[in-house]
Amino acid sequence: MIAPIVVAIIFIVIEISYFTIFFLLLPKPWRYILAMIPIVFIIAMLLTLHQRIMEIRNGEEDDLSKY
Repeated sequence: MIAPIVVAIIFIVIEISYFTIFFLLLPKPWRYILAMIPIVFIIAMLLTLHQRIMEIRNGEEDDLSKY
């Protein structure tokens, strides 16, 4: 259960750094438009992490066995 959390934290840190770069270096009109992309990815990662934690709690630790 630790691996999905660690991967999600690493991904979110990378996306926050992209957000910071977009926000600081781009001109104002593009700043807000392009800064939304990392925010959407962070939200998607948090939703995926929540779904994976629910799967693990329900006993589906090996999700590759379904395929």
